[in-house]
Amino acid sequence: MARVISVEMERFPIAGTFTISRGSKTEAEVITVTIADGGRSGRGECVPYKRYGETMEGVSASIEAMRDRIVAGIDRTALLAAMSAGAARNAIDCALWDLEAKLTGTPVAAAIGVLPPKPLETAYTLSLAEPEAMAAQARANAARPLLKVKIGGDNDMARIRAVTEAAPESRIILDANEGWTDENVETNLAFAAQHGVALIEQPLPAGEDEILRRIAHPVPICADESVHAAKDLDALVGLY
Repeated sequence: MARVISVEMERFPIAGTFTISRGSKTEAEVITVTIADGGRSGRGECVPYKRYGETMEGVSASIEAMRDRIVAGIDRTALLAAMSAGAARNAIDCALWDLEAKLTGTPVAAAIGVLPPKPLETAYTLSLAEPEAMAAQARANAARPLLKVKIGGDNDMARIRAVTEAAPESRIILDANEGWTDENVETNLAFAAQHGVALIEQPLPAGEDEILRRIAHPVPICADESVHAAKDLDALVGLY
């Protein structure tokens, strides 16, 4: 029996406005792919990302373009060769993993040879705003052990001070979403270290990562937008 595939686009309102260095949004856009076969269904989701030129309509069209091959039984390995990395491939890939696990009775963790997942501490994210507003967000969530703070503007040192003072018991991750520059990255890193920040995510624009090779890292730095696919990792060795 041939597979059956469905593609659903959904929009979920956000409480208020969520802002990062590149802009704001008031809803979360999600595409869900469901692939049914042998009495089982696998589901995968994706969020089209404007940073990479993706839209709900464009990603949905990319998934639909693969419909015949999915119905015909394409596997995960062939999918990686057939599609570029991005939201559309991610949703299909996750649906195929889920379907395979249900058809075989083998959990995904066992299939890839890792330990079963356990509960993990996750970060609660604070939206980018003026320092006073971010302090209020931090104060309201100060009981949370880990806060991820969106920054990436002209007044980031004031934001860092406001948040760390408002939530002194929380560990703080800063996420600049490529919002810092060669001119301010060292100063901001030093200030973050002085205020006990645990980690800084993607301070500089993707493609400008080499700047990190010649400056001190008083706070650990991790990549986000600079790693779109596994092939991007080698170029970042020694930078993050």
